Amino acid sequence: MKQKNEAAVAAKAKMQAEQQAGKKVKPEVRVKEKTEPGVEEKMPLGKINYIMMGVCILLIAVGFFLMSGSSNEGSNFNSDVFSSTRIVVAPFITFLGFILMVPAILWHGKKTQETDQ
Repeated sequence: MKQKNEAAVAAKAKMQAEQQAGKKVKPEVRVKEKTEPGVEEKMPLGKINYIMMGVCILLIAVGFFLMSGSSNEGSNFNSDVFSSTRIVVAPFITFLGFILMVPAILWHGKKTQETDQ
Protein backbone atom coordinates (compact mmCIF):
# COMPACT_ATOMS: atom_id res chain seq x y z
CA MET A 1 0.00 0.00 0.00
CA LYS A 2 2.86 2.32 0.83
CA GLN A 3 4.38 1.72 -2.60
CA LYS A 4 1.14 2.73 -4.31
CA ASN A 5 0.99 5.98 -2.34
CA GLU A 6 4.63 6.78 -3.15
CA ALA A 7 4.04 6.07 -6.85
CA ALA A 8 0.95 8.29 -6.87
CA VAL A 9 2.84 11.14 -5.16
CA ALA A 10 5.74 10.79 -7.61
CA ALA A 11 3.39 10.81 -10.63
CA LYS A 12 1.59 13.89 -9.32
CA ALA A 13 4.88 15.71 -8.73
CA LYS A 14 6.05 14.83 -12.25
CA MET A 15 2.79 16.13 -13.76
CA GLN A 16 3.04 19.39 -11.82
CA ALA A 17 6.65 19.89 -12.91
CA GLU A 18 5.71 19.35 -16.56
CA GLN A 19 2.79 21.78 -16.24
CA GLN A 20 5.09 24.44 -14.79
CA ALA A 21 7.52 23.89 -17.68
CA GLY A 22 4.69 24.75 -20.08
CA LYS A 23 4.07 21.30 -21.51
CA LYS A 24 0.56 20.03 -22.08
CA VAL A 25 0.04 17.06 -19.86
CA LYS A 26 -2.71 14.51 -20.11
CA PRO A 27 -4.01 13.44 -16.72
CA GLU A 28 -3.36 9.89 -15.76
CA VAL A 29 -6.24 7.48 -16.26
CA ARG A 30 -6.87 5.32 -13.27
CA VAL A 31 -7.79 1.73 -13.96
CA LYS A 32 -10.02 -0.11 -11.54
CA GLU A 33 -8.03 -2.75 -9.76
CA LYS A 34 -9.07 -6.31 -10.29
CA THR A 35 -10.53 -8.07 -7.33
CA GLU A 36 -8.93 -11.14 -5.92
CA PRO A 37 -10.09 -14.44 -7.37
CA GLY A 38 -12.94 -15.93 -5.41
CA VAL A 39 -14.06 -12.58 -4.03
CA GLU A 40 -17.47 -11.52 -5.29
CA GLU A 41 -18.44 -7.89 -5.63
CA LYS A 42 -21.59 -7.11 -3.68
CA MET A 43 -24.55 -5.67 -5.52
CA PRO A 44 -26.27 -2.74 -3.80
CA LEU A 45 -29.57 -4.63 -3.75
CA GLY A 46 -30.22 -8.33 -3.47
CA LYS A 47 -32.22 -10.64 -5.68
CA ILE A 48 -35.26 -10.42 -3.40
CA ASN A 49 -35.21 -6.60 -3.71
CA TYR A 50 -35.43 -6.78 -7.49
CA ILE A 51 -38.23 -9.36 -7.32
CA MET A 52 -40.20 -7.19 -4.88
CA MET A 53 -39.65 -4.09 -7.04
CA GLY A 54 -40.84 -6.04 -10.09
CA VAL A 55 -44.03 -7.01 -8.25
CA CYS A 56 -44.57 -3.35 -7.28
CA ILE A 57 -44.11 -2.20 -10.87
CA LEU A 58 -46.56 -4.88 -11.96
CA LEU A 59 -49.10 -3.64 -9.37
CA ILE A 60 -48.71 -0.09 -10.64
CA ALA A 61 -49.17 -1.20 -14.26
CA VAL A 62 -52.28 -3.25 -13.37
CA GLY A 63 -53.71 -0.25 -11.52
CA PHE A 64 -53.22 2.02 -14.51
CA PHE A 65 -54.67 -0.61 -16.82
CA LEU A 66 -57.79 -0.89 -14.63
CA MET A 67 -58.18 2.90 -14.66
CA SER A 68 -58.07 3.01 -18.45
CA GLY A 69 -61.09 2.51 -20.63
CA SER A 70 -63.37 4.32 -22.96
CA SER A 71 -64.48 7.82 -22.12
CA ASN A 72 -67.51 9.87 -23.02
CA GLU A 73 -67.66 10.33 -26.76
CA GLY A 74 -69.55 13.38 -27.86
CA SER A 75 -73.12 13.35 -26.59
CA ASN A 76 -73.01 9.63 -25.69
CA PHE A 77 -72.65 9.23 -21.94
CA ASN A 78 -70.59 6.24 -20.82
CA SER A 79 -71.62 5.24 -17.30
CA ASP A 80 -68.52 3.04 -17.01
CA VAL A 81 -66.53 6.18 -16.21
CA PHE A 82 -67.98 6.10 -12.69
CA SER A 83 -67.57 2.37 -12.06
CA SER A 84 -66.13 1.39 -8.68
CA THR A 85 -63.27 -0.43 -10.43
CA ARG A 86 -62.06 2.76 -12.10
CA ILE A 87 -62.50 5.19 -9.22
CA VAL A 88 -61.80 3.01 -6.14
CA VAL A 89 -60.06 -0.30 -6.86
CA ALA A 90 -57.59 0.80 -9.54
CA PRO A 91 -56.26 3.85 -7.63
CA PHE A 92 -55.93 1.72 -4.50
CA ILE A 93 -53.89 -0.94 -6.36
CA THR A 94 -51.70 1.75 -7.93
CA PHE A 95 -51.17 3.49 -4.58
CA LEU A 96 -50.36 0.14 -2.96
CA GLY A 97 -47.71 -0.47 -5.64
CA PHE A 98 -46.09 2.89 -4.97
CA ILE A 99 -46.20 2.44 -1.17
CA LEU A 100 -44.76 -1.09 -1.28
CA MET A 101 -41.88 0.13 -3.45
CA VAL A 102 -40.25 1.78 -0.41
CA PRO A 103 -39.90 -1.44 1.64
CA ALA A 104 -38.92 -3.29 -1.54
CA ILE A 105 -35.92 -0.99 -1.93
CA LEU A 106 -35.01 -0.80 1.76
CA TRP A 107 -35.44 -4.52 2.49
CA HIS A 108 -32.33 -6.35 3.58
CA GLY A 109 -32.54 -10.05 4.22
CA LYS A 110 -31.16 -12.03 7.09
CA LYS A 111 -27.53 -11.36 7.80
CA THR A 112 -25.42 -14.46 7.34
CA GLN A 113 -22.34 -14.78 9.48
CA GLU A 114 -19.30 -16.30 7.86
CA THR A 115 -17.23 -18.47 10.12
CA ASP A 116 -13.51 -18.79 9.56
CA GLN A 117 -12.35 -22.32 10.16
